[in-house]
Formats: sequence, structure tokens, C-alpha cells
Amino acid sequence: MDLVPIIDIIGENNTALAGGAVLGLLFGFFAQKTAFCTRSAVLDLTRHRGVSALAIWFIGFAVAILGVQGLLSKGALDVTETRFFSTAQSLSGALVGGLVFGVGMVLARGCVSRLLVLGASGNLRAAFTILITALVGLATYDGLLVPLRDGIGGLWNTAAIGGNDLLAHANLPSSAGLWIGIVLALGALALAVTARLPAWKVVGAAVVGLTIVGGWYFTYTLSTQVFEPIQAESLSFIRPLATTGALATGASAGFGLDQGLLIGTILGAFAAALVSRQFRIKTFSEAGSPSIARYAVGGVLMGFGGILAVGCTIGAGLTGGSVLAVSSLTGLAAMIIGAAVADRVIDGVLSAPRIEAYPHAAE
Repeated sequence: MDLVPIIDIIGENNTALAGGAVLGLLFGFFAQKTAFCTRSAVLDLTRHRGVSALAIWFIGFAVAILGVQGLLSKGALDVTETRFFSTAQSLSGALVGGLVFGVGMVLARGCVSRLLVLGASGNLRAAFTILITALVGLATYDGLLVPLRDGIGGLWNTAAIGGNDLLAHANLPSSAGLWIGIVLALGALALAVTARLPAWKVVGAAVVGLTIVGGWYFTYTLSTQVFEPIQAESLSFIRPLATTGALATGASAGFGLDQGLLIGTILGAFAAALVSRQFRIKTFSEAGSPSIARYAVGGVLMGFGGILAVGCTIGAGLTGGSVLAVSSLTGLAAMIIGAAVADRVIDGVLSAPRIEAYPHAAE
């Protein structure tokens, strides 16, 4: 993919912005249509209510790993110089941040990406939570909470275990990543059949996973063609919220991939909500709505936990998971555990199991 003609016309930052917007549009549209949500997937397990949400999430996860490992096996992508492998990654940050994020995800009734999608669909509760998450994320990324972040994150890192490559730890060749992706994809397909997912939902969930693949390919290609060196990366939502906050305060200059991703996701989800006739203003005044305090605390925990874990359920879970980074998979596991425990304890499922009226709404 030759990006030089585009770079010559609109510049490097705007090329990254445009690429992020395209990826965001696809992610936002299909995440809204399929109700792609990590929290709902976890609740499928904790509440024994079926596997539809789990199947949708697992398809996206499996496709992301299969696609990225396919690119790596063909030499179309190199991640050795990315943040996941070029420097030691915090395992204590992944564990603590992941657990904190998971609890926040349950309190806010959705992870960062899901709340962005819901906010674009008219949910003002989700929009409020995203604002809180962005503010706390900025304070953790480059503000008052940096010392706390560094204190926790510095306790244990991947240098202590000999690196961040899962395949290396398992003494497997790099080609094994592709086979792992194939096995996961077959498992996801079997789960989709079990859940009796409509074909369009299977395709939509797969597209969500493909945006991770597209993000890696686009940024790697861009990194080889720009004058100023950049690192290859893919989708994440907690970092873009923090960097956009820094941009708003003047601490950062220039729009780029992060801002394009946010803009595209919001527009894509908004378009999907309109097409599906699901756009509806929802406020805290609605009957049965949790308190504003619950959403605020959830936003605080996700803002801090997401930056500490160096990614949200998308940035750590799918982007980092797709390159089989130990720190990212550790963070994802911690998020799932944190969410599962929080659902059992905070929402009282231990004493009174129940099924939500709209189990996959995550609102």
C-alpha cells in the first residue's frame, strides 16, 4: 500500500487522522450493530444466560489474532519495534490496572469503546462516563496521578520473566501464532453456531476484529513511508481519550490517528443507530437507571485502570492480544476477572441471580 501520494497532499498527521477515521467508522458502525461488548460477554458467563454476547466478542478476538498473525507470517508486518516488545512492559500495571478497569466496566455498565458507541447512540449516561474517564485518563497519562501510576507499574515488568512474547515463553516457533489464530477462529465459529447467531452478526463481529488487523497494517505501512519515525500500533480507546484531552489543554500538538479513531467511531456508531432506528436520548432520570455516582466511579476506575494497564479491552485485549503480548493478555484476563467478581458482588448476583431484560444493551 503506497501512502506517499496521500502524504504528499495532506501531510503525515492528516494521513494518520484519515486512516484512523476510516478504521473508527468501521469499528463504530459494526460495534453498534452487533452490540460488541466485553462486559456483556463476561456477564454471559457469570449469569449463565446464554452465549450470544460471548460469541460476538470471541469472533472479534479470534479474527484479530488470526489476521495479525497471518500478516506476521507473511512478513507484511513487523512488531519487534513496537511498544509491546521494544521495551519492558509492566505486569503489575496490567494486573492491578486490569482488575480496576474491570470493576469500573461493571459499574459504568460498559467498557470505554462500548460507552463511546452508546454515547453516539444518544445515551447521555454513557457520554457523561466517557468524559469522566477521559479526565482521569489524562491525569494518569500526564498529570497528577502519574506518580501513583509509575509506583504501581514499576513493581514488576516483563524483563523479570524474560520478555513479552508468549510464543517465546512457550518455546513455540513464530509460525505457531497463525495456528493459534486458526484454532481460536474455529472455536469462535462453533460458539456462534451454538448461540445461533445470524450470519450478519457473525460478519459484523468479524469486521470488528478486522479493524484491529487494518490498524496494525495501516500504521506499520505508514511507519515505513513517513519522514518522522512512528511506531506501528492499532486500535485503543483509553489512550486516544487521554491524548485528545492533552490536545485540548494545549499539552499536545496536532491531530493524528487517535483523534481520527475517536471521530470515526462516534460517527460510525451514530450512523448505525440511525439506520437501525436505535438512536434514543437516555438520561439519568429514566426509571431504573443507576445513580450518577455509580457511573462517575466507574469512569474514574476505567480512566486510571486503563492507562495503568496500558490499554482498555480493545487496546490491551484485542490490539495487544493479537500480537500475543504477555502483558496485554495478562491485562485482559485481569479485566475479565475484575468484571466477573464485581458483577457477582456489586450487583448482588450471588444472592439473587437474574437475567437482564436487555442483556446485551450494556447501558
